[in-house]
Amino acid sequence: MSVTIREVARRLNLSITTVSRALDGYADVAEETRQLIVKTAQEMGYVPNQAARQLRRRRTDTIGYILPADEPRFFDPFFAEFTAGLADEAAAHGFDLLVSTAPPGSQAEKQAYERWVQGHKVDGMVLNRLHLFDWRVQYLMQAKFPFVSHERSLDPYDYPTVEIKGKHWFSVLIDHLVSLGHRRIAYIGAPAELKLQAERLEGYRSGLTRHGVSFEPALVISGNLTSEGGYQAAMRLLALPDPPTAIACANDATAIGVLYAAHERSLVVGEELAVAGFDGIEGFEHTQPPLPTINQPVYQIARQLAGMLTAQIQSQPLEETHVLIEPVLEIRQSTLGRHNQL
Repeated sequence: MSVTIREVARRLNLSITTVSRALDGYADVAEETRQLIVKTAQEMGYVPNQAARQLRRRRTDTIGYILPADEPRFFDPFFAEFTAGLADEAAAHGFDLLVSTAPPGSQAEKQAYERWVQGHKVDGMVLNRLHLFDWRVQYLMQAKFPFVSHERSLDPYDYPTVEIKGKHWFSVLIDHLVSLGHRRIAYIGAPAELKLQAERLEGYRSGLTRHGVSFEPALVISGNLTSEGGYQAAMRLLALPDPPTAIACANDATAIGVLYAAHERSLVVGEELAVAGFDGIEGFEHTQPPLPTINQPVYQIARQLAGMLTAQIQSQPLEETHVLIEPVLEIRQSTLGRHNQL
């Protein structure tokens, strides 16, 4: 038969309220008393009724993440790393992670947020793949619901974020390609409404300008951040009368699709075509050939976001509300070939 909170209180000759508040982490119980209660409860084999505990505290001890994708993409390396980071950090703070998926900007996505927020299914939300002006940010701010985001939209609100300088780091990628002698550098981007697309396209253009390379609209194609999208875009670029000698991609999944297209056209990647990505997803260095990328620590970013969110939920002060991460340019084989057009 399970031990009850009443039995723990009786053992210590304390009130049930004192024991309950100590086990729930309330600050109005002296630390020495709290430690004694926790130790005694563990020794007696007391296991709290999680549902009752959450009801008392008006919390679910759960954070939510609705993966913004047109179809389930839990196998996508970026989302897999991001979700793993959220889950591990949530667990470290005694929280669960609730994950779902919905097409970005769709009615289904809006209904999912409303169900989770208004139905109190989670205590806070994590956002990524932000739009330039993002309805999720607007909705959560107006609802006064805790959230954090990877990237920041252009909405006039202040909220906790973890970011990188997307424009700067994409221009660093262009610097690298130009340094190898490439002048016809294509860009496969993301949907136009995404903040990351605006930043990375601007970085691409500024990198070209800095090196006196003309911007050619024909070398810029919008993608959907998937390997299939990268493959389709690359096939179009490589069919041009004067195709690019290098392709810079908005993310690593797109770059993997470009690799498939190059192999299909019997191009030697690293010699006849340079391919580069952005994200540094785990395993990307094991492609054949290994592809260079701007390596942002996706797993660590997700852990930091989850930690910031659980702190908000527990009314703990944040050391930083706007965290800037410095990624690293990982130079690998696919841009180290013999090609030189200088």
